[in-house]
Amino acid sequence: MASSGLTSPSEEPFTPMRIAFIHPDLGIGGAERLVVDAAVGLQELGHKVTMYTSHHDPSHCFEETRDGTLSVKIGGNTIVPRTFVGRFYIICAIFRNLHLALIMILLNRKLDGKEKFDIIIVDQLSVSIPLLRLTGAKIFFYCHFPDKLLTKRESLLKKLYRLPVDFIEELTTGMADTIVVNSKFTANIFQQSFQRLHQVPEVLYPSIQFDKFDRTVDLSLPEVQVLKVDNNTISFLSINRYERKKDINLAIHAFARLLKDTSAKDRKLRLIIAGGYDTRVTENVEHHQELVELAEAKYGLRTFTLSSGQTDRAVPADTQVLFLQSISDVQKLFLLQTARALLYTPTNEHFGIVPVESMYMKCPVVAVNSGGPTESVLHGKTGYLCEPEVTTWAETLKTLLEKSDQEVKDMGQAGHDRVVSLFSLKAFVSKLNGILVQLQQGGGSSLETYGMFGSVHPIAIFSVIALALSIMVLYAK
Repeated sequence: MASSGLTSPSEEPFTPMRIAFIHPDLGIGGAERLVVDAAVGLQELGHKVTMYTSHHDPSHCFEETRDGTLSVKIGGNTIVPRTFVGRFYIICAIFRNLHLALIMILLNRKLDGKEKFDIIIVDQLSVSIPLLRLTGAKIFFYCHFPDKLLTKRESLLKKLYRLPVDFIEELTTGMADTIVVNSKFTANIFQQSFQRLHQVPEVLYPSIQFDKFDRTVDLSLPEVQVLKVDNNTISFLSINRYERKKDINLAIHAFARLLKDTSAKDRKLRLIIAGGYDTRVTENVEHHQELVELAEAKYGLRTFTLSSGQTDRAVPADTQVLFLQSISDVQKLFLLQTARALLYTPTNEHFGIVPVESMYMKCPVVAVNSGGPTESVLHGKTGYLCEPEVTTWAETLKTLLEKSDQEVKDMGQAGHDRVVSLFSLKAFVSKLNGILVQLQQGGGSSLETYGMFGSVHPIAIFSVIALALSIMVLYAK
């Protein structure tokens, strides 16, 4: 892997630290991209980095986690399954996370003093923090978004069973030595959601590795050839995991409305929907089919689907909506280079790394006017921020369609310049390293926040008991 040219701060003598990351599932997504970039950046600074996870599929992960760039260790997946009969996902994820933490504790105890963890970076699930504190390492928690806000609670029983889980999340999050979030939006939500906590989380914007996007795309590759269209076709691109909360439906509704406009009558237009797709995830499979049915049954659009890595089927030239499942890095580069604009449809997205990637590739962004994109996209300059209404989005697509190639190019260049100035990997890693150095040199423990509960051990025991009670409630259903 090419070096990103990162160097450690020169103000103080550099002391390498042994840093462990614990992440539930090293698949393909914005959270995974962030922790991989952080791990690579810290490793290039000279720190010893190891990633721990409960799931890592070499065919469905980022390159650095499978090509030897990063050391990846898998654990916590031998006792508790990912789900029980397709349900109880959060309970299984919590117990798998606790199992992984126990493995890390046992491993750490076998090491001599110089090899023990100095800092453990945790994200997504905080439940293991009480156990991880037993390693003696400082705990850094990166909050992408409070988990308690990511679940729907249609029934009273669901609300009741989530009560102990939500309390455990707040309790264990508060036991981290340092808490960092990905945007000002998330920082505000964090403080509203965890009112028992007194910590004010620091904002650390995610970044992208510029060198990964500066590569020349080999147009002769089969995976690229299958995506090529004639020069008269204008493509709009959506990149999101196949999840209902991403509101990909909005892109299809807006695109179908655009096709009915007189300005689009004589244009060859295509909507490309690409993103993370895992056959293990029921929602991915179901939602893909829902989107296909929406395009075909409601609007009569011609669709086509390419599975991950599939190159043996040609995309029909008259395809109006193309579905791509788990695209490769090369395919993403090609799509961002050739799309008229990126359509980013989630509402209240925590940060959203894809708009940043798109702007760096000089591809204008259309995003919902809420959440993280309001901090990355400049309305009217690098793209457009719109309310999540079909009519508004369709009008915005029409505006982009009617712009001259030079106007679109100028908007793309403005986005590129903004990303270079604000979201570089060098700036991200430099700030992250500064936080970790300060933490290692004596940042105070946040255990004082929950001093009434006493030592770590009772809290860990309480967590397990509460989780067991939540499982009983679920099975009672």
